[in-house]
Amino acid sequence: MDLCTTATLPTRGRTAAWTRLVAPHLDAASFRFDDPDGFDAELSAIGLGPLRLTRLRCDRGQIERASAQREAGGQCHTVLMQLRGTSTLSHYGQSIVLGEGAISLCDGGAPYRLDVSDDSELVLIRVPTALLKEHLPSPECFCGKLLSNDAGLTSTAAAMAVTLFERLGSGLALHYQDRVARHLLDMIATSYAMAFEEVNAGSSIVSGRHAAVKLYIEQHLRDPDLSPCSIAARLKLSARYMRMIFATCNETVSAYILRRRLEECARQIGDPSWRGHSMTEIAFGWGFNSAPHFTRSFRDRYDMSPRDYRRLKLEEHGTTFGRPATVARPVFASAQAA
Repeated sequence: MDLCTTATLPTRGRTAAWTRLVAPHLDAASFRFDDPDGFDAELSAIGLGPLRLTRLRCDRGQIERASAQREAGGQCHTVLMQLRGTSTLSHYGQSIVLGEGAISLCDGGAPYRLDVSDDSELVLIRVPTALLKEHLPSPECFCGKLLSNDAGLTSTAAAMAVTLFERLGSGLALHYQDRVARHLLDMIATSYAMAFEEVNAGSSIVSGRHAAVKLYIEQHLRDPDLSPCSIAARLKLSARYMRMIFATCNETVSAYILRRRLEECARQIGDPSWRGHSMTEIAFGWGFNSAPHFTRSFRDRYDMSPRDYRRLKLEEHGTTFGRPATVARPVFASAQAA
């Protein structure tokens, strides 16, 4: 079992040191903590046949992978299980709150952000996508969706994962591991099937296409040339077919792109660690190429100007435009440009 802990790290530069230490286990994700020099965290990881189980405990902060990663061993998905505390997952254009015992699924080929509460504990199960599809045929339909602890067999699956992690620490014969791994995946897949019967009842082809378009948008959201036409050409879909698969969500492709760009801009505008960046810089970084268009669109969505939005959010954080309102540490340190 691999073990990483902040107990052996220096106080100065602790966030950067921790990020480097755990990068191989969390697909090069970056960390930011409320207390960047005094936070406490521990990560342990172990293999279970084709799966990789990671148990993470940490103080309040943020885990983020701002861009898609190419997996050396092929595409993978990650099952997130919240054991203690709460987390807010932003993934596939959705934002959900994971309470204790809840589960969600992340696509290894898409960006994500996880805001964790104080003293949170999670189990992450890394699964090769090809294997996951044997148990959950359309995993892209469930990425970023909440599987609450009272849905299906969710609580049973979570308890099984914890028990297995502890059992693996004392040793489990290799010839049993593949069988146990598949049993765990069956439990997780059954929980999804029971909780999302409407997805299973619908067309898996249409659902898969819809997820593929959303994934492409998330991966290219910063590209100012991203448009329904460019997406259709890249994914070899007709514009009419794209309109049809998005019609089920009552949102056009263009509206989805605009909404997601505005949400990411709002997140950075309201983040104290980004207060030194101009509105135009943030907007252009997320694919806008006209400051007036960005300002109008932002006002239409949030009922206030970007500048007023920043002032409101920084006041909530207890900061001002130029300096902290009180003598206090910054909310986050070692910010990575998203």
